[in-house]
Amino acid sequence: MGERHVLMVGERSGLEYTTIRAEWAAELAALELASYPTADPDDLYDEPSIRLLARDFADGCFAGFDGDSLVAMGLGIRTHFDFADPQHRIAEIVPGDDRSGHRSDGEWYYGTGISTRPEYRRRGIGTELYDLRKGVCRALGLRGIVAGGVIPGYADHKSGMSADDYIAEVRAGRLYDRTLSFQLENGFEAVCALADYIKDPAVDDWAALIVWHNPDHPERRPK
Repeated sequence: MGERHVLMVGERSGLEYTTIRAEWAAELAALELASYPTADPDDLYDEPSIRLLARDFADGCFAGFDGDSLVAMGLGIRTHFDFADPQHRIAEIVPGDDRSGHRSDGEWYYGTGISTRPEYRRRGIGTELYDLRKGVCRALGLRGIVAGGVIPGYADHKSGMSADDYIAEVRAGRLYDRTLSFQLENGFEAVCALADYIKDPAVDDWAALIVWHNPDHPERRPK
């Protein structure tokens, strides 16, 4: 992978984190595909779209290495977001073709994907990637992070409750979802369910809208 500028060494994972490069696009795309086996590949990053992302917002996208092995990534863009009309699909955020979806004047960091090799999970990598994203928000003065979070546990409950009810149960702590519960533990709020967010028959295409507010943003500071 060549010489890399290390931004951070994970305190728990020991991974070396750096910003993404276009020449890693094929490996990054393969990592995401392996991380979401039930999702439609058309809704995931491919090599050309990651090259666009590296061109437009490399400083907001991170890769985690164990030695020379790329084992984790956290990708995102800057965007505008209307919480009064929150329903959207991931394809609207990451349009493909010749566009990454990044808006250089965007007030929010939109997390478009976090992926980790299965054998490296439960080592604090997700938290470390969220910390890097939060650092971007603070450095750029962004309002915070918004994303459509997958809810894999809903697959076991979809026949008995709506996605909004499932999210409410996870939010209340009465149900555990390995992804959404983890995001709540990392300071995110679960706002609502997103219909047709990503093609994933396991959860009937549902996701959760999650948001983290930057406490250093002027509008969040105590008066």
